[in-house]
Amino acid sequence: MRTEKLSISLTPDLIALIDAYRANHAIRSRSRVIEQALLRLREDELESAYRDAAADARLDSNIDADGTISDGLSHEAW
Repeated sequence: MRTEKLSISLTPDLIALIDAYRANHAIRSRSRVIEQALLRLREDELESAYRDAAADARLDSNIDADGTISDGLSHEAW
């Protein structure tokens, strides 16, 4: 995978968090910790988008079903 070097500025607390996470999970570099965090962020965003799409699909199917339930039916006696 092609990588590109970046320079970022973080607070000492965030650096300590990265270092502690790296040590506790035997991760080889700070870059890998940040990469994993960004991948997780992307997964969370995708999960949220899929959840929203599923909810929209359920709403759409309920609207469609409500609109077709009475198709061809009337209140008149047969």
